Amino acid sequence: MIAGVALVAKPAGPTAHDVVDQVRRALATRRVGHLGTLDPFAAGLLVVVVGRATRLAPYAAGWAKAYEGVIRLGRTTSTDDTTGHTTAISDAWQSLDEAQVEAALARFRGAYQQQPPAYSAVKVAGERAYRRARRGEAVTLAPRRVEVQLLELVGLEPPDVRFRATVSGGTYLRSLARDVGEELKCGAHLAVLVRTQVGPFGLDDAVEPEALTAGDLRDPATLVAGLPRRELDEAGRVAAIHGRPVPAGKGEEGRVALFAAGHLVAVADREGELLKPRVVVADE
Repeated sequence: MIAGVALVAKPAGPTAHDVVDQVRRALATRRVGHLGTLDPFAAGLLVVVVGRATRLAPYAAGWAKAYEGVIRLGRTTSTDDTTGHTTAISDAWQSLDEAQVEAALARFRGAYQQQPPAYSAVKVAGERAYRRARRGEAVTLAPRRVEVQLLELVGLEPPDVRFRATVSGGTYLRSLARDVGEELKCGAHLAVLVRTQVGPFGLDDAVEPEALTAGDLRDPATLVAGLPRRELDEAGRVAAIHGRPVPAGKGEEGRVALFAAGHLVAVADREGELLKPRVVVADE
């Protein structure tokens, strides 16, 4: 069974789901997912998981993501990006200088409570927020804690603010653009966005969706590279493949990646004196 991690260079225009469909066709498999969506207007790195590697996606959910983009001052939109309709216009940006913009960006470095966009996949009473927003319903989502590890002013070409950012999983760059506009009292939206990094993976190593082949797939074990590693003997490998626990070793605590002959077999949790497989990725 085909399984692995693909680094795909998504162009601006198609949805992440469109790209996933391209990968399904290219690899002739239905079991395909990704490690974090990109809006249609955005481009850059989409990390795609294939086959049993999809089971490991939760272990990469906390990976930081890096972006380059453009915040356009003076116009607020319904979607907080270029695709929405204009909700407000201001020319207050014309009096701003680089120091003021830098101070506004500094306000959002570190952890802060961020309100997701109304047009987002966040669920409200079991329904995606964007579906409610498209029906014209007023959608106000609860703020959530995000972390902006890096937010660098790359250039100011009014009304455009070119920036570079590294953020925690779950951070909305559209919301960040909106919030910067509010801080500057002129409004703003996200005009351009390119994702350049997801965890250890970079855009420079990605391939175009239509060019992807099975030979481009990376080892699923890269998704759990941060976990403690345990090598199993043959008896342990057979046990883990069938979901049976194996004895825990000295010092093995929490979550452990189980390998046999250098290949990832499963991810296990320690319970008492045993390592109990929670996610099995190896075939017999």
